[in-house]
Amino acid sequence: MNTQCSFPLSRWTVALWGMALLAGASAQAAPGPQAYISNQSGNVSVIDLATLEVTGEIDAYGKEPRGIGLTADGKLLVTANREDGNISVIDRVSGKLVRHVHIGVNPEFVRTRGHLAFVSFEPSSDGKPPPKAAAPDAAASAPEKDDDNKEPARIAIVDLVRGKVLRTVTGGLETEGIEFSADGKHILITNEAANSVTVHRIEDGKLVKTIDTAPYGTRPRGIKMAPDGKSYVATIEHGNAFVVIDGAYNVVKSVPTGEFPYGASFDRKGERLFIAAAKAKALQVFDAKTYEPIKSVPTGDRCWHFSFTPDDSQILVACGRSNEVVVIDAATLEPVKRIADKKLPWGIVTYPKSFGSLDRPE
Repeated sequence: MNTQCSFPLSRWTVALWGMALLAGASAQAAPGPQAYISNQSGNVSVIDLATLEVTGEIDAYGKEPRGIGLTADGKLLVTANREDGNISVIDRVSGKLVRHVHIGVNPEFVRTRGHLAFVSFEPSSDGKPPPKAAAPDAAASAPEKDDDNKEPARIAIVDLVRGKVLRTVTGGLETEGIEFSADGKHILITNEAANSVTVHRIEDGKLVKTIDTAPYGTRPRGIKMAPDGKSYVATIEHGNAFVVIDGAYNVVKSVPTGEFPYGASFDRKGERLFIAAAKAKALQVFDAKTYEPIKSVPTGDRCWHFSFTPDDSQILVACGRSNEVVVIDAATLEPVKRIADKKLPWGIVTYPKSFGSLDRPE
């Protein structure tokens, strides 16, 4: 009886197959740096930062994912699902759903710290774009309509391990951006419809200070702490400016930008400040000490959020209305690639964590 296979395999073929299987297992167990993009009309796109190619998609397990975050250890990916009023807590490596956590109406912005997620939600917002802005001076002096009857926005503080909302912090109307103080005791939030930045104690949510941004324009949106922890910047979307806030939470400067600034981030060394000016279709770069403009880098349509790569060599910008991620060389400040993403990209984070408008290393 012939015991040989009809198609015999050489020992080299077997060895090569074994090596391929081992390589595949290794790649799955320990992937290189990745970027994760929330798509408001889809799921989460995954970009391999070594090749700058989309390598897959993770189910968001919810409708209209916007805010996105990652735990410091990279185990959990979080999306804020606008239509479902919840967040999805997802195993980053396997892509499997760990749990949903109910938040409230219109969850939008996500910041993570340790095993906690801070998620903004807006009971009084219908999720629609605001009316066309008036001039900053007129907007600041115009009376607000029906604001007394509107329910303020909140920040839900979620224990991601236990899957439980621990408490909420009451903000102003239509809370948007979230940042932490250098000592970790305070949370700073931008309130679009209230034209303010409010500072709260994280421990109990108590209001520490209200910073009026109306003199500089309407709709404060992005907020970011400088790497040295001594100051903050907040973008004023309908003022075409950002304000500089000192460590005592006082506005000390206003700096003009292109139209509709939103996402903001410093680089790792705190030498440059980057502002995504959505309507100007640019990522603007400023000297982080003098706030003098350095360069305006062309991007795409409705580019709100962006992130450096973990090695700081490139910047990826999520551009929703042009359905792409624009890659910019961080040294030359020139666009080097456009990655198609046809489902309304909203936010972007990386693992390992890097500096960006939605995140920073812990």
